[in-house]
Parts: sequence; C-alpha cells; structure tokens
Amino acid sequence: MAAPSIARAQGSKLLRFVPQANLSSMDAVAGTQYVVRNAALMVWDTLYGIDASLTPKPQMCEGHEVDAAFKTWTFKLRAGLKFHDGETVTTRDVIPSLERWMVRDTMGQQIKLRLDALEALDDRTFRIRLNKPFPKMLFALGKNNAPVALIMPERIARTDPFKLISEYVGSGPMKFNTKEWVPGAKAVFERFDGYSVRNEPGEWLAGGKRIHFDRIEWSIMDPATAAAALQNGEIDWWETPLPDLIPVLKKNPNIRVDIADPFGNIGSLRMNHLQPPFNDPRIRRAVMMAVDQSDYMQAVAGDDTSTWKTLPSFFTPGTPFYTEDGGELLKGKRDYAAAKKLLAEAGYNGEKVVLVVATDVAITKAEGDVTADTLRKIGMNVDYVATDWGTVGARRAKKDPPNQGGWNIFHTWHAGADCVNPAPYTALDAGGDKAWFGWPKSDAVQAGIAKWYDAPDAAAEKAAMAEINRASFENVTYVPTGFFLMYQAWRSSVTGVVKAPFPVFWNVQKA
Repeated sequence: MAAPSIARAQGSKLLRFVPQANLSSMDAVAGTQYVVRNAALMVWDTLYGIDASLTPKPQMCEGHEVDAAFKTWTFKLRAGLKFHDGETVTTRDVIPSLERWMVRDTMGQQIKLRLDALEALDDRTFRIRLNKPFPKMLFALGKNNAPVALIMPERIARTDPFKLISEYVGSGPMKFNTKEWVPGAKAVFERFDGYSVRNEPGEWLAGGKRIHFDRIEWSIMDPATAAAALQNGEIDWWETPLPDLIPVLKKNPNIRVDIADPFGNIGSLRMNHLQPPFNDPRIRRAVMMAVDQSDYMQAVAGDDTSTWKTLPSFFTPGTPFYTEDGGELLKGKRDYAAAKKLLAEAGYNGEKVVLVVATDVAITKAEGDVTADTLRKIGMNVDYVATDWGTVGARRAKKDPPNQGGWNIFHTWHAGADCVNPAPYTALDAGGDKAWFGWPKSDAVQAGIAKWYDAPDAAAEKAAMAEINRASFENVTYVPTGFFLMYQAWRSSVTGVVKAPFPVFWNVQKA
C-alpha cells in the first residue's frame, strides 16, 4: 500500500539524513534532547522565530503590539494557518500550548512569574498581560533551544507537561509518519502541502520554510556505516561526522564538509546535586580541580586545535558579553593532589559514582571515557554504565538514588547559541527542584539571573553575567569541558545547507 508514495519520493524528492543520535521521542517541550528538538522543529511551528543574528521575527504571528512598559503584549496570528489534520490554528490552541511550555522552560517560567492573564480576544488575537516588564518576550517565543514554544492542537497541548505527548499532529512544514517510525533505526517526515509559507526568505527559524522534498528519511547509523554510505551516495547528509573521518570525506569530490554551527558547543559534565556524593559542593569542586579540558577536547574534536579551545566560562566565547570571571580553577593545571585532599576533607570514602554514558553518541562516549579515567585518578569508585542516548535521556530525569535507577554523572553538550546569555540557557539555571537535570541550587546564581533580566542597559547585563559566571563556578552548577566546533557533511548534489545550531531542512534542494 505504501509503495506508490515511496516511489514518488525517490531522486530529488527524497532526502536521506543521518542524525546525531536515535530519535526516542517527539516532545521538545517535555524534554531537551537536541535530536528531539531537531525533529520537532520540522513538525511544529512557533509564533516567532530567531534568525542567524538571534533576532526574533514573526512566524505564525502576523505581528504584535506592546505597551511602553513591556507589560501588555497583544499578538495576532496569520490567516490560513492549518494543523496537519486540516483544522485551523486558533488562539484556543495557542494558549494551552504556551501554558504547557511555561511550566518547563526557564524563560517561560519567568513569564509565568510575571503573568496576570493569558487571554484570547478572538480566534486570531490573544494577549499576555504581565505585572512586571518583560522586554525579552519575542526572543522567548522564538528561541530555538528546547523546551521550544511549539504550537500544538489544544487536545495535545493539554498533556501534562511532565509527560510525553503521544499524538504528533503539527503546525509546521513536515508531517511525522508514525507508522514508519522505528526507534533506533528510522524516522520519516513527509511534506505538509497545507503549510502556509511566509513570503520572505527563510533563515534559521524565521521566514519562509520551503520544503523541496516529498519525504525526508532519518536513518540511525554508526559512524563507520554512515561514512561509507555518504561516500557511496546511499545517504545525502550526515549531521555529525567524526573528526577523524573529516580528512577522508574532504578528499571525496562528491562530498562537501563544513562547520555545522558558527556558535559552536560547550561540553558538559553534569553532576547530580541531590544525591551523594555530589550533594556536597566540596566534592563537586574536587572533580573540577582534576579536570583537564584539553583531554576532553582532544577526545571529542581531535588534534586540530582550530576546532576547539579550553573554556574558563559558562558562556559562549566571542559573543558580546562573554566573561571569564570566577573561572580560575579551569585556567590552571589540573591538581590531583589537591582534589584528593578535598575529597578526604569532605568525607568521601570510596562510595560508588554511577557514570551513565551514551556510547552510541561519539561526543558523550569520548567525554565519558575521559571522566572515568579522571575520577579514578583521584580515587573515586566509578561505576561506568554504558548505554544509549535514549536511555540516558530517560534516566537523567530520575531523582531516585543511583542504586534505584538514578545516576550521579552524565555527559552532554550545549549549543553555543543557547549559551550567549542566561535567557535560553536551561543548563545554567540553579533553581533546585525546578532546575534542569542535576537540580543544582544556588541563590547567588539565581540572583544574578534575576539581575540580568531586570538589567536596564548593556553594561548592567554584562555585570550580571560576570556575577552569574562567578556564582556558577562556586556552586559547580556543572563542569564545562571545553568549547568545540563540529562538522557536517553532505553530498555535492545537495544545495542550501546552512550553518546553524540545528539542521535546517527548509530551502534545501537536491539535483
């Protein structure tokens, strides 16, 4: 039955893509995995969308009005917006979509704290009334990092924000083919002909999202298989080729290789602040003392130092408000002796440390191996749990003790575009139980973030970010393992591939 539609999608109408990891869910509101976000951005649209300068532009919205105090925001939807089931998008869908998102997202939570009313004025017009100014509203609604303010049908948006949605009716340019989804192997997206494309050129999440394919197939492959498939023309685009394979791919005249995201990435060693031993800040600090970012970066990005650097900061280097305040511990040489001494002072006595490592993702596998070696060198008892990224995504959400299915450490990375300031930076939040996985708690970090939101000018924003950086190092909210750039590779028959924090499928074509 499906053969005719598949046949129509061959050649230039089919794009074959290898993502960074297995697609284990489709909910970029309830979760923050990049691979889930990347898929969700194809299926659901947003009210506003950021462009390559991180400027929010109207997307599903026609426009907005705001009062001088940035407290009353009135938005109007574009006419003709449809969901994949043919139903018209209205404010009855927008309001519960935003309400669900506000529970999970750090910027959404800031809006919710200020919220007096979120109300529909008619089917296309709604208003957000606040009791305190929030000038960053448009960026909150249009940012690309998860949780994303995706607009879903009301019945789906009413899903508990702490549970995954089970229906995938979207508002974006691609439909998700649930019948062909095989987690761990394959995911299929099909063009939604009812999508209302904006007239202007597309750029990141802003503008016209023109899909030139009937079908986009994601295939999960190990790196060796993906490299061979790309060279043989069996796939069209590989999101994250290994650094070791880049020289080989560059020699192939039928393959194009380039940096994937100009903002780069920050590696992350994430500790569980709720469970021993890392509920003691001295033990978290001992780990940071032993970290050598060069070891991590060589393992992740290879010997080409033009693609990585050490990073005594939580923020993206090269951006206007970058700061290294408080980062002295990562500037000096690693100190195993001092780390061992601090562990002893904190009363560490060989308790098991459960290190959960996604071995199917090259970045986390490399980071995990370095961490296991580092912890053992300072006398910690490491339980290295090798698993897949989907399992890590599920396990890291558990607050149970490690011996009951919880964890002590996992590894990930944060896109540099998410780390330019505190607004999209979910991993920086230190609000305890409401914070991101690891649940760090620091009143000083939170006070700095609040100052940043209330900053009247750029100078005050910069001072607040310096304060946040210092407090985050003191708290060891997480351990930055360095800054690195990643490559992407695609067949020369494919055009329109751009640099971005996520794969941009719209406006890409294939000869």
